[in-house]
Amino acid sequence: MTSPLTSDDLFLFNQGTHYRLYQKLGAHVGDGGTRFAVWAPNGKQVSVIGDWNGWTAGKDLLHPRESSGIWEGVLKGIGHGARYKYAIVGPDDVTREKADPFAARAEHPPATASVVWQARHEWSDSAWMKSRGSKLAHHAPVSIYEAHLGSWRRDHGEVLGYRELGEQLGDHVAALGFTHIELMPIMEHPFYGSWGYQV
Repeated sequence: MTSPLTSDDLFLFNQGTHYRLYQKLGAHVGDGGTRFAVWAPNGKQVSVIGDWNGWTAGKDLLHPRESSGIWEGVLKGIGHGARYKYAIVGPDDVTREKADPFAARAEHPPATASVVWQARHEWSDSAWMKSRGSKLAHHAPVSIYEAHLGSWRRDHGEVLGYRELGEQLGDHVAALGFTHIELMPIMEHPFYGSWGYQV
């Protein structure tokens, strides 16, 4: 599996203008295994640890990509659902275990590992996506309802799933006259108390 990070990607990354970095960093399952990539500019060594290697640093090493600070590599036999972290040796020679800031999924606290996750959702909104550009959005008022999905509404103390939330929240917001919804959080994150602001 060759690196999907091109010289253009590295240029945009260094400029701070790479708007699809989530497609390049993190864990991505492919035919040859799972490709891992993380930005650790001060790392002296970076490895991936997980259940498969007994959470032992230094076994599954990543390699630095030029002088970008990005470390990457492919691990064979690691796939969907595998728990992992990065073991980063800092300039002080101390190894620190870090969750993946670009992980598609995270364990629920108090566990803090990232999870390799291959999305299997098949989008069926292509007609809507094509038509949305023809709408005159700038000629109509906008009223945004911000909702934290984990605390907006609960079912006997349990957080609702996306399917349950989608219908209930949509009806609620429409009844109040809002035109848009801003969701928090929209990505998995390891610390629930943050409301997902760090992702």
